[in-house]
Amino acid sequence: MPKSSIHFDISERKILLRILDIVSVLSLLYMVGIVFNFDYFKINSQHWVWSIVLALYLTIFATIFELYNLQKASKFDVVVKNVIITSSVTVLFYLLTPFYTPMLPSNRLQIVYFFLAINVAMLAWRYAYIVLVSAPRFYKRVLLIAHGSDVEGIVASLQKSDPNYRVIGYFNTGPNDGTIINTLEIDAISISDIGLLTEETTISEIVVGTPLSEGMTVELNNQLIKLLEQGIPIREYTQVYEELTHRIPVKHVEKDFYRYFPFSRSNQNKLYLFFNRILDLFFSVLGLAFGMMLVPFLLIGNLLANRGPFFYSQTRVGKNGKYFRIYKLRSMVRNAEKNGAQFAEARDSRVTKFGRFLRKSRFDEIPQFINVLKGEMSVIGPRPERPEFVEDLKEKIPFYEVRHLVKPGVTGWAQVNAKYGSSDEDSLEKLQYDLYYIKHRSLFLDITIIIKTLSTIIFFRGQ
Repeated sequence: MPKSSIHFDISERKILLRILDIVSVLSLLYMVGIVFNFDYFKINSQHWVWSIVLALYLTIFATIFELYNLQKASKFDVVVKNVIITSSVTVLFYLLTPFYTPMLPSNRLQIVYFFLAINVAMLAWRYAYIVLVSAPRFYKRVLLIAHGSDVEGIVASLQKSDPNYRVIGYFNTGPNDGTIINTLEIDAISISDIGLLTEETTISEIVVGTPLSEGMTVELNNQLIKLLEQGIPIREYTQVYEELTHRIPVKHVEKDFYRYFPFSRSNQNKLYLFFNRILDLFFSVLGLAFGMMLVPFLLIGNLLANRGPFFYSQTRVGKNGKYFRIYKLRSMVRNAEKNGAQFAEARDSRVTKFGRFLRKSRFDEIPQFINVLKGEMSVIGPRPERPEFVEDLKEKIPFYEVRHLVKPGVTGWAQVNAKYGSSDEDSLEKLQYDLYYIKHRSLFLDITIIIKTLSTIIFFRGQ
């Protein structure tokens, strides 16, 4: 077998970050307790629950404040900010938790030591991660087999999704017309070069991004089989893309879509749907109760800044293509669509200043919990679109109507990952996320979306 380079996949790096965050914090607290006679937090057999509660809080808030976002985890300036926020909220919740955490110390300075120890431990470990694990020596080096016209897009999508993913060469399965891709710093290779490259360079895997009927010759297949026998993994681009981006690459699976796209069993699982409905009702009551507390402030803001109706309703397309009226807080000027329906843009001039605040904080979405109580929407699902847009988009984007197999949601996988949809390209990206959710729908994914939604609200990223 050829010598293989050491690399960490996305799941491995996220697990590594989670485990060593906890290990580094508990280790430093243990050492501080020995060296400085620190008696507020002790790690021993009598107080093991203290460590579990701290680890649980640390993991939850580190997720909310994006410490496990790999793109941001490789930037130390961003990590410093997120570590401080995470440790601050973790310590606050830990101090306010009764029974399962230590009694507040008489010497309040020990709380400061506790807070500083968590920060120092996490910052030291995260700096080591950036210097060591995120270094080029741990990059995943990939050889791409694809049509020349698709290479640039494939490379860009893969390397953008994972900063440690590097395509070092490609084989063009299309006609050899002498075209050179100048924008990419990778080499085009021939069939004979594939074997030589894998012998001279450590290759983590080979990605095939072309259908079997297009350019996959017997000679090329035989060469790939030899490499597979030598221990080099070979994977299909659609699988790699889905794993890295958590999206379905619609354009690359059109011909085999229904074979490729087994819908999540949760869509027909009565137990999952029952608990999903219970959670919908719970979060709707919670959301509306929170909204009622905000009503006096929002009414004043609307009166002073919006100067018009407080609520706004609009026809949207729901499950199985059925129409319903969605409720929102008005964020645009009156008669915003006097010239016809149009996509809202990221910096839409029709949005009022107070309306921009409502959108950034996502307070404008609170009335949609009424739709959830009525059963027209779910807390989590694809964003409901207007009939005018749906008719247009389903003609342009393949499989667009698949997103109507489940109830639309107040929040969703596309809402927390994709940028604001103001074009057909943005709608395609959102559809890819929606299809991924429908394919992998589960309680774990729902919880992930809720946590990411909290991050969106906290970091004021709503649009």
